[in-house]
Amino acid sequence: MKIGIHGKDFNRQSADFIKRIFELLTQQKAELFVSNKYEKLLRGTAFKNFKWKTYEPGDSLKKLDAFLSIGGDGTLLESITHIGPAETPVLGINTGRLGFLATISGLETERALKKLFEGSYSLDQRAMIRLESNKKLFHKLNFALNDFTVLKKDSSSMITVHTYIDGEYLNSYWADGIIVSTPTGSTGYSLSCGGPLVIPRSGTFILTPVSAHNLTVRPIVIPDYSEITFEVEGRSKNFLVSLDSRTAIVDKSVKLKLKKESFKAHLIKLDDQTYFKTLRQKLNWGLDIRN
Repeated sequence: MKIGIHGKDFNRQSADFIKRIFELLTQQKAELFVSNKYEKLLRGTAFKNFKWKTYEPGDSLKKLDAFLSIGGDGTLLESITHIGPAETPVLGINTGRLGFLATISGLETERALKKLFEGSYSLDQRAMIRLESNKKLFHKLNFALNDFTVLKKDSSSMITVHTYIDGEYLNSYWADGIIVSTPTGSTGYSLSCGGPLVIPRSGTFILTPVSAHNLTVRPIVIPDYSEITFEVEGRSKNFLVSLDSRTAIVDKSVKLKLKKESFKAHLIKLDDQTYFKTLRQKLNWGLDIRN
C-alpha cells in the first residue's frame, strides 16, 4: 500500500506518538511518501530507521492509495492542496486542538490505521470552491475546502463588496469583508461571524458578511452550482483575498469569480464516525456544568 504523509511542527512530547505511527505503517509494509517540508522535521535519531521517499507540492499523487495528515485542521487543509485533483483519500490524525476535519485522536490512531489497511472505511466526499480571476492568484492552488474571503487589508475603513449571483445583483456589502464558505467550512470562520452550520452533503455555499455596517444584512445560503462574482471598492487601494489559509493582496482592478471545483476532497471516515457526532463532541452539545 502506498501512503503519503504530511504534518506540522511537533514537540518532544508528540515525537513518540508520531514515531509509533511510522512503526505501525512499517509493520504493514507500506511504501511511504513524505512531503519534503515534513521530512525536514523527521531528521532526528528517532526516525533514522524508517525508510520513505519524498515528494514536493505540485507532484502528482495519483499513485497513492491513501494520505495521512498529522496535525490539526490547518494541516489537513494544507494536505488537500498537495493532493488536489488526484482525490487521494485522506485520513486526518489530530495532534492539534479542535479538529472538525482531523477527527482521529491519539487514542484512536492504531484502530484507525488497522481499519485503513483492512479497507473498513467509507469516503466522505466534500465539495470545494474554485477561484477564477483575470490575474494569476495562488497559481495552481486556486481552490479551497473551507472558504474564500475578501477582507480589508489592515485598520483602514470598511470596504464595499458588490456581489452578484449568476450575473444578477444581490447586494453591496458595506463591511470589513465577506466570506464564501463551503458546507465543510461552515464550522470555521463563517461560524465565528454568525454563519449557520450546514451539513456537508447539502450542495450549498454560504455567504457571510464580516462586521457588516448594516445590521439587517444576514448570511445567505445559495446552491453550489451558482457562480458568484465580486467588485470591491474602498478608500484603501488594496485589499486581501484568501483561500483557506493562503492570502494575497490585490487591488480593485482584479475580477473575482467563484464556482464549485470540478474535483472533491475525499475524507476517510470510519464506520462509527458521523458528522452529527463530531458536532456534538467538538461543540460540547448536551453538556451541562451543573451535572
